[in-house]
Amino acid sequence: MDEDYAHRSMDGFGAFILGRNMFGPVRGEWSDDSWKGWWGENPPYHAPTFILTHYPRDPIVMEGGTTFHFVPDGIHTALERARDAAGDLDIKIGGGVSTVRQYLQAGLIDEMHFAFSPVMLGRGEAMFQGLDLPGLGYRVIETAPTELATHVMLGR
Repeated sequence: MDEDYAHRSMDGFGAFILGRNMFGPVRGEWSDDSWKGWWGENPPYHAPTFILTHYPRDPIVMEGGTTFHFVPDGIHTALERARDAAGDLDIKIGGGVSTVRQYLQAGLIDEMHFAFSPVMLGRGEAMFQGLDLPGLGYRVIETAPTELATHVMLGR
């Protein structure tokens, strides 16, 4: 079941949207064009991937069909460009927490998968702090506990 959810988390998407921190550790202006993401020459996306950033950068074409597009104009512009690129396929908001929260608060996510696992990660950003998910129209539509994680699907 965990493998099924893992495949569902990456397969069949026509475009991805990521926050800048999910792309890499560089902050502020792009100092050079050498950083091309955490994944090496063949990132796992295999589709157009839109990176939210405050600083423009030329697209990066990678192996496997991934092209990173840098969008300094906000979440709505990134979503519009991702919709154009995805055609009839779905778009995945791949994180991080701040990016997902912005799309949730704007009511722009139809369905979400969370995998809760008993791993101690230390401090980080709180996904749900201050969000009223039922007030935003979300409810639990599926749960599946396994030995490794509890999978929860939220939908509108």
